[in-house]
Amino acid sequence: MGTTQTEVMAFPNIRAIVRDNGTAEVVVAGNSRIVPAGDSVQELRNNALALIVGEAQTLQRPVRVRIEDPEGHGELIVHPDNKIESVSYEPAPARRRAEAPETTPTTVAPAVIDAVPAPASEPVAAPATAAPVDARPWTPAPATATPEPQTAAVVEEAAPTRRSLKETSFLVSAPVLEPATRGWRGTLTRLGLRMDPSAEELTEREDIRSVSQHWPGPRTIAVVNRKGGANKTPTVVMLSAILARYSGAATVAWDNNESQGTLGWRTEKGFHDRSVLDLIDASTELLSPSTNAAEIAKFVHHQTADKFDVLRSDENEEGDHEVTAEEVDIAHQVLTRYYRLVVMDSGNTARAANWRRMIDHTNQLVVPVTAIEDRAEAARLTLQTLESRGGHDAELARNAVVIVSESTDAKRSMSGEALKRAKDEAQRIADGFAPFVRAVVRIPYDPALVNGPIRYEALQPATQRAWLAAAAAVAAGF
Repeated sequence: MGTTQTEVMAFPNIRAIVRDNGTAEVVVAGNSRIVPAGDSVQELRNNALALIVGEAQTLQRPVRVRIEDPEGHGELIVHPDNKIESVSYEPAPARRRAEAPETTPTTVAPAVIDAVPAPASEPVAAPATAAPVDARPWTPAPATATPEPQTAAVVEEAAPTRRSLKETSFLVSAPVLEPATRGWRGTLTRLGLRMDPSAEELTEREDIRSVSQHWPGPRTIAVVNRKGGANKTPTVVMLSAILARYSGAATVAWDNNESQGTLGWRTEKGFHDRSVLDLIDASTELLSPSTNAAEIAKFVHHQTADKFDVLRSDENEEGDHEVTAEEVDIAHQVLTRYYRLVVMDSGNTARAANWRRMIDHTNQLVVPVTAIEDRAEAARLTLQTLESRGGHDAELARNAVVIVSESTDAKRSMSGEALKRAKDEAQRIADGFAPFVRAVVRIPYDPALVNGPIRYEALQPATQRAWLAAAAAVAAGF
């Protein structure tokens, strides 16, 4: 039995566009992915469907897709096993008749596609079953009455229709693939022999494109784990740095600990000692229409190299104030007026009022975990708690990004066997979370993340690349 339209979530918003100039793209949550070229419109459709099947497999559930091509538009349901269902399809109006129709009505026999062809770099497993798909459109067209035979005399009476200039365009050039810049391919390109980029470089370019997008309205990311030492603060710093660097969007990292957090200890301190409580006290002034945008600098601490700001938690030595839900609302209202991206660090108590109110404001949940079993178990319980609450909380848990960092015990001084065990444990934990969340990303051990202020440029290249992939997975949820 097919999946009905109401059973498939509209998240993320997916569109597949095939143009008659030989180009196509798949847009997932506002992020465009170029479809590999094909020799025909049908091949472009198949290549676009391969990307959508990959998205469904990543989400491990069917997805809804709006389709547009030269022959019409409509909506599909695409399953992880490659099954395609039609929700609606409306053929494009005929522009003109080139010749008289035959006097005997004909029908097109539906063809069964066993599997959606995938680009070489993204193989898709063959499904057990597939939906019948018409040889020309994406899926079976809606049933229509058999057309009545027409005579040639009727066609002769029809005047030819002149095409509108709105129906054509001279901008038909396909996107240009920039040559390789990395590795031996990049070396040959610089020597004058143009080389296409490798699959790894193409993947990196796609991640950069994902984190460089601008989204309508502000977005809030919550970084949560009920266990201390799970890498929450380094995760907040790295996501803020990468999103701010590549997107250019005003970004703030907010330490939403109940009392005193550590985000301020791992980042640069500005020319003042103000914290979130000072910002809340000044909220009336900061929300006034007459207040200049630069006034927010009095309350946040700018990171000169990584281009984001930090809102510190209260550093009162007595630690006698716990942030309330109402104060979270006020601070969030202020920050989303001045920033497009808000990345929230958190404490370890999922029952705290400020923790729960943070979740109410969250668009994307991130759960960091080091490859130690008690940190992983705490992450699982955090997700389970949110899922049990239902509604918005459960949706955040299902679409969470889990970031697994290799244990800080995996130091260079460890033997090769011990290092292998540490990596295997990280992989085991990553594999364990994969069926329950939208994405899991592994981060290699890097001493620059262990102690002191965290700087993106201080990381090893492999670690920078891994965090870019993590930020791209987060941005895909916007």
